Amino acid sequence: MKTPLLPLLLGLSPLLAPAQPLPPEANAVVAANTAFALNLYSDLRSADGNLFFSPYSISTALAMTCAGARGETAGQMARVLQLPQIPAAGLHAAFGTLRDRINSVPGGSVRLTVANALWPQKGYPFLKDYLSLLKKDYGAAVVPLDFRTAPAAAARTINQWVVEQTQGRIANLVSPDSLDAQTRLLLVNAIYFLGDWASPFKAMSTSSDTFHGPDNREINCRMMNQTATFAYAETPELQVAELPYKGNDVSMVILLPRATDGIGALEGGLSPEKLARWISSLREQRIDVELPRFTQTGTLSLADLLKRMGMDLAFGPQADFSGMDGHTASLRISAVLHKAYVRVDEKGTEAAAATAVVMTLAAIMESPCPVFRADHPFLFLIRQKSTGSILFMGRVVEPKV
Repeated sequence: MKTPLLPLLLGLSPLLAPAQPLPPEANAVVAANTAFALNLYSDLRSADGNLFFSPYSISTALAMTCAGARGETAGQMARVLQLPQIPAAGLHAAFGTLRDRINSVPGGSVRLTVANALWPQKGYPFLKDYLSLLKKDYGAAVVPLDFRTAPAAAARTINQWVVEQTQGRIANLVSPDSLDAQTRLLLVNAIYFLGDWASPFKAMSTSSDTFHGPDNREINCRMMNQTATFAYAETPELQVAELPYKGNDVSMVILLPRATDGIGALEGGLSPEKLARWISSLREQRIDVELPRFTQTGTLSLADLLKRMGMDLAFGPQADFSGMDGHTASLRISAVLHKAYVRVDEKGTEAAAATAVVMTLAAIMESPCPVFRADHPFLFLIRQKSTGSILFMGRVVEPKV
C-alpha cells in the first residue's frame, strides 16, 4: 500500500473527532485492511441481491490464523490480506492497538465492541508462544473444547459465546457438521455496533416511496427524509454523504451513483485511492437526505473465495501452521465462516458480525440544497473515523425491513 494514501484513509473527514494519532504500524494495518476489504468486495459483488459483511471481522480472524502460519503459507496469507511488511511482533501488536481503540469508543448513544476467542481441542499441544501472542495482542480468550467426542456440544458453546457478544444478532455461526474428530482449533472474532444518528430522522417524515432496483424493477420502501448539515461531496458520476453517529467517531459513508443503474460501474471502479479521495473531499453542507429504512443479513462461506484470491496453500495438505503446534503439514484451514446483520432506521444503526476460522488436521460552495436521494442501488460503509477502519461494508439493491 502506497504511503501517501495513509493520511487520506485515516480520516480527513470534516466531522472527525480529535483522537490520539495511531502509531505507524497501526496506520499500515488500517490501509491493509481497507485494501483487503475492497478486494473481497470485488469478488463478492458478482452475486445477485443485497450484500453485507464485516471486512474488519474477517481480517482479524485471518490475521490471528496467520500468526501461526510459516513459510509460503504465511506468505500467501499476508499477500491476500495485504499485510504490511513489518516484523510479526509489530504487526500483531498493531492489530491489538486497533482493537483497543475500537473498544475504547465512549458508551452512551454508541456501543462498539470487538471480542476474540480461541477454542482449541482439549489436550492438543498448541505452542504456548502462539496462545500467549493471541491473548496479548488480540485479547483472545482461550477455552478448550472436545471436538473429537462432542462436536455438537462444542458448536453450542461457541455459538452461545457469539450470541452473547453480538447481543443475539448472530446465531448458529458454527454448525455441528463443520466440526468433527479432526477439528483441532476454532478462531472466532465477533463485532457489535449500536449507534444513534447525531442527527436522527423524524419518524413523521418517513413515507412509502419507490426504490428503483435492478432491471428497472420498482420496489416499495419506507423512505426516511431530513434536511440538515452533513459532510458531502459530489462528482459527475457520484454523490457521497457521511452520516455521523453520536460522538462523531463512527459514521456511515454512502456512495450513491447518479445513474439509477450505475451500481456496476461504481463497484467496478472502486479502489482504496478513489475511496480515500472521495472521503478527503467531504465538506459540511446543508443537504436533503432521503434514505430507505432497511435490514439485511449475510452468510458467507469464504474458503473457495480465499483460495481464488491466492491463499490456497492454507487449505491444503501442505499447509504450514507450525507456529501453532511446532509441526509442519499437521494443521490446515477447513472452513472460514462469516455471518453479518445490519438494521438502519430513523434512530440509528445496529450491526453485528462474526467470523470463524476452523482448523483441522491436515492429514486429512453556497448553492441550491443538493438532494441525496438514495432511491436506487448504493454502497455503504460503517467506519471508525479516528482509525479509518472499515468495520462493515454492504450494498443495497432491494431495501427490506
